[in-house]
Amino acid sequence: MSDQLKSVDQLTITFLVDNCIEWFTQLPPGFTHELPQHLRFHHPEIDKITNTPILDFDKFCCGAHGFSALIQTQISDTTPELVLFDTGPDSLSLVRNISAMQIPVEKITRVITSHWHSDHTGGLLSFLRLRNSATTSETGPVTSCIIDVHPDQPIARGIAPGPTYDTVICRLAPDPSFELIQETGGTLELHDEGHVVAGGTVYVSGEIPRVTEWETGLPGAMRWKDGTGWTPETHIMDERYAAIDVLGKGLVLFSACSHAGIVNVVKDAVSRFSRPVYMIIGGLHLAGKDFSPRIAPTVKFLSEQLRPSPTYVLPMHCSGFASKVALEQAFGEGCVPAGVGLKVEVVGDKEHDKRLSPAVY
Repeated sequence: MSDQLKSVDQLTITFLVDNCIEWFTQLPPGFTHELPQHLRFHHPEIDKITNTPILDFDKFCCGAHGFSALIQTQISDTTPELVLFDTGPDSLSLVRNISAMQIPVEKITRVITSHWHSDHTGGLLSFLRLRNSATTSETGPVTSCIIDVHPDQPIARGIAPGPTYDTVICRLAPDPSFELIQETGGTLELHDEGHVVAGGTVYVSGEIPRVTEWETGLPGAMRWKDGTGWTPETHIMDERYAAIDVLGKGLVLFSACSHAGIVNVVKDAVSRFSRPVYMIIGGLHLAGKDFSPRIAPTVKFLSEQLRPSPTYVLPMHCSGFASKVALEQAFGEGCVPAGVGLKVEVVGDKEHDKRLSPAVY
């Protein structure tokens, strides 16, 4: 499969699962909170007494520990491509939030899983069931949804906390098996190398090179192996990122958990595509005492060493409060407090694209 990425004229992102909900902070142009979307587009019930829209919180998004983003790309006047990046942690949050944001699930043609952790795959089967019911009852049968996953699915993954990192206190919920994905209507695609999807507009990485000194993986990560039991697995090597190139802006990078390190992700994308980085989105995995020493060099690289530096950084999911504070100090309004229900629209500029320089560090 080709890894030649096409530039897009328009990118629209809707966050469908995240740990946070953010309603009130002023956002840059192109970013829209959940509330105005309901008022403008979702036809809320009108109160008979006051003749004003009613905020029905049963029809709003909820937060959950996980991540999922709907990515819509478009080149010129072609039909938009809709791809789902991760599916959140459970059978409830994603389907509720899809309903809240009135997403046309039958138009989503591919799901990309970033890695095999259940806070990113737990909503996959419920999404497929929702899509099955939508295509059957509303639009008739359509082609099945492609589920794009890494082939190295673990039997189980566990957590062994410090300071010794040698005793597993719990395991993560099982990821959906290949058999269950297919039985639920997904068309399985296994990829351990970089490839483009969605008509060439979305790049899905292969293995992310570990080249940054301080990005040393996930302490206490454990993997179950038959015959040997729990085995340390500091580097989550099945993790993948996604990239979109917007004309006149540059790369928009999705790194759902950054176990590989967000600097390693950025370095790989820059070396691969020779484009500036416009926006970084997702979990940066900088929360907690094990990761706090990584915050300063990470922020320094993104804000001072990478040139040009990203216009926007959206620290979500597992990024942690301390990293958000540090990024806000470095980027100001360029550090966006994104959360579930928020929509981002990035419009390309062909003329400005001619003046863009590749990123360097």
